[in-house]
Parts: sequence; C-alpha cells; structure tokens
Amino acid sequence: MPKIVRFHRLGGPEELRLEEAAPETPQAGEVRIRVQAVGLNNSEAQLRRGDYPMLKASFPSRIGRECAGIVDAVAPDVESIRVGDLVSTIPAFDIQRNGVYGDWCVVPQAAIVRVPPGMGRIEAAAVWQQYLTAYGPLVEYGRADERHVVLITAGASSVGLGAIQMAKSLGCKVVATTRSAGKTGVIRRAGADHVIVTETERLASSILDATGGKGFDLALDPIAGPGLEALAASAASGATIFLYGQLAPEPTPFPLVSVMRKGLSIRGYTLWEITLDPARRERAVRFICDGLETKRLQPIIDRVFDLSDIVAAHRYLESGRQAGKIVVTT
Repeated sequence: MPKIVRFHRLGGPEELRLEEAAPETPQAGEVRIRVQAVGLNNSEAQLRRGDYPMLKASFPSRIGRECAGIVDAVAPDVESIRVGDLVSTIPAFDIQRNGVYGDWCVVPQAAIVRVPPGMGRIEAAAVWQQYLTAYGPLVEYGRADERHVVLITAGASSVGLGAIQMAKSLGCKVVATTRSAGKTGVIRRAGADHVIVTETERLASSILDATGGKGFDLALDPIAGPGLEALAASAASGATIFLYGQLAPEPTPFPLVSVMRKGLSIRGYTLWEITLDPARRERAVRFICDGLETKRLQPIIDRVFDLSDIVAAHRYLESGRQAGKIVVTT
C-alpha cells in the first residue's frame, strides 16, 4: 500500500507519521503524481511545530510543497499535462490537503512544471521554493543588474544559495552572510563576492567594508529580529530590504531613523505573490527554466534521505548544519 506523511498534532519531528493511504482520484483541474523525490523547507518544520506565521495547521495535516515525479492520473479537464510526464511542483496550493510528502500527491494543474531535459529527479525537487523566493525581490520587483550590490543573509540556506546564483546571473555584486565559518566555501562556490561570518564579524561595519562604504542596494533577509537594525545601518540610500522570513525568535524593531535618513524601503515578501498570480508565475517559470537550461542556476543538494527516514530528515533540517537543499526520495 502506498504511504503518505501526515501529522496529527503540533510538535517535534517525531510527530511526522508515515501512514498507508490509497491514492486519491484527481478532481477538476488536478493532477496526481507518483512522487520520486521531495525537497524539504524550513516553513514545513515551522508548520509542524506551530510557529509558521502564514498558516496554522488543522489535523490530520499533510505536509510538503516541492516534489518531482511521474504523472500517473489527470482529471478529465486537464489537457496540457499527460500521464507519464516527468514534472515538479510549484508551491501554489494548500499544503495541508495537497502536501507532497509521500509516495503520491494530488496538486492543481497550475502548480505543475515539466522537468527540463537532462535534470534528475533529486535536483528537480529542489528548484521552485528557492528560485521563486529569490525571483520576486531580484527580478520582478528589484530589477537587479550590474549596477546593484545585493546582500543575502543566511547565505548557506537553499534560498540563500539560489539567490546568490540568480543575483550573479544578473550581473550583481553579492555580499552574503552566514553564522558558520565552515559554510563559507559553499557560499563562495555559489558565486558570492564577499562572505561575512556573523559569529565573529560585526555585521554593519563588515557590510560597509565589503561595499567600499556605499552599502547594499537590495537585501534578501529571512531572519528579521534585532539584526534588521544593522541591515538598515549598512544600506545605501534608497535601498530596499525584502523580509521573507522570521527565523529570529526575538521581536523585530523598526529602524526608523535609518529609514528616514536614507529613504529606505522595508518590504515584506512571500513567494505567494508570484505563484498565485498567473502572469507573474509564467514570467518566473520562463526565467528560472532558462537559468536551469543554461546552468546559470543549479540546485545545490546537501543530503538525501529515504522517505522511511522522514523524522531524521526533519531533525537534520532543524539542526541548521545543512548548506543547500535536503531531499527525501521514495
């Protein structure tokens, strides 16, 4: 019997249960996938714990947004996707009903993209969350190019590494941060021009040193918290700081004086702005697929687990030791 992953109450990784479940029949506009690989994301651990700011779990809840696999059933009204296609999923659906952890999932047709030629199932499961998160601030809104200095915090995360690759493909100078000196190598290999280790370096002064005193023009930050004040202090005049997460447990003070003096914009952002808007989603998919085909964008895989080890995979996800994407295969 095929299996899916669900959780029935909030808590640690041990709340994830591998349960037998017969594959559901796709409803109107839906596609069923025989899952081969799943990409893990921090937001999924937050949902499981109950501290994901965008959604509260209802039980029992499926989980997971990114997978790659073979289409094995389609609803009668689906024409552009066929049984047998190798596809991956865009995060653009109800994670609790359509979650992808397991041997099968059913997702909306709009969330399906054919895997580019030559890309394997593991890499295909690691594409859309990271590159769509980076696409909005860098391309859709930031219009980043060779004139811009881009700051990317949490640079060794899958989103951080993907954003570095994307910013470099646009011609930007990139400054990235990490807490661990052991992760500087993978960040540099992704293309960062400067890496700041926040455990040993002062953030604001190091950013200014790396940019010749000018500061950054665009920042992508999933951390927030008190560090926002240091980002504002090291921003260039007219810079924009995109906040796309809340990893810091402390409150986030608003740096009013720096914002007024420099004319800064501090903007909240989620990839839903892209994935739930058909026109933006189409532009993003074209841009990212082109980057994948030309190898300007290449998912970096940290470690691969088996579905039977989903609890261990989530423990590793929460450890913070990874540099790149964690993938689970079925």
